[in-house]
Amino acid sequence: MLPKPPLTYRDSGVDIESAETLIDRIRPHAARTHRPEVLAGIGGFGALIQIPVDRFTHPVLVAGTDGIGTKLLLGLAQDRLEGLGIDLVAMCANDVLVHGAEPLFFLDYYASGRIDPDQGSRLLAGISQGCELAGCALVGGETAEMPGLYRAPDFDLAGFCVGIVERSRVLDGSSVRAGDRLIGLASSGVHSNGFSLVRKLLEREGLRGGGVEKSRLMDRLLEPTRIYVKSVLPLLKRVPVHAMAHITGGGLIDNPPRVLPQGLGAVLDPRSWPLPPVLEWIRDQAQLSTREFYRTFNAGIGYLLMVPPESVPETLDLLTAAGEAAYLIGEVVADPGHGIRIE
Repeated sequence: MLPKPPLTYRDSGVDIESAETLIDRIRPHAARTHRPEVLAGIGGFGALIQIPVDRFTHPVLVAGTDGIGTKLLLGLAQDRLEGLGIDLVAMCANDVLVHGAEPLFFLDYYASGRIDPDQGSRLLAGISQGCELAGCALVGGETAEMPGLYRAPDFDLAGFCVGIVERSRVLDGSSVRAGDRLIGLASSGVHSNGFSLVRKLLEREGLRGGGVEKSRLMDRLLEPTRIYVKSVLPLLKRVPVHAMAHITGGGLIDNPPRVLPQGLGAVLDPRSWPLPPVLEWIRDQAQLSTREFYRTFNAGIGYLLMVPPESVPETLDLLTAAGEAAYLIGEVVADPGHGIRIE
């Protein structure tokens, strides 16, 4: 009997050299996101982050993790990868921001059936850009090659963000009162929710966006999620914001109640802000009911602030000056059912 040939890790489908090549490509992107709190980042067994106690009396860390769902399948199919990295950071950094926290650092998890340094570097370039937009440092992550679990070129992405806030300035919704006004910040489009429905709609209807050509429709669908950190953090020093909500999965129906005290709800007026054409197309082509639409998609509002009525003019002025499209879209009301009404 002939001896069996030796097996290597590469024979099993794992190429360590490719992973090392990708890590080398990440370093210059990560360097652009550096913050003074970072003592050691990419390359070690763990990142070392110094808590900036000189700026805080009672610092509280706020942690969040998320992915971008099946939007990545559409991005992969269209070979539009860079924006997916921005989506990943946005989904985590905007969540941390809800509590009034300044994002400090970010880590990613990139898993594939076969590590492609070109694919990986495009994704991580987008993650780095997202970190720059959020003002947080990209300090590391995990690159996992798992043949048999994923089929190349399929991959998955997850992100992890940690922020910091003074304990006395933590936003938890406890300050919200009936009569507070809701200020909505415009989304950049679909953001990163509802894409299982979008993909099903594209299978049924094809790439026709109300007469819009294929490339333009994809531009609209794959527009990266807007990151609100650099507009909202300065606002918190000027205006008594009572609560905030990131409008992600669950849309405008399920997300605001997460920061509303029991016994309070909200009334929203959809005539007070514009509906992006791509979301209008999705709603009409899928024939979504009002509740289904507002519970699945952001409907053009990516982030929500609750402020006292006397602070509305200043809030709108400051957000507009910061480059946001901001709208007075509703009001907090007494509601034993703790719900959101679209009127």
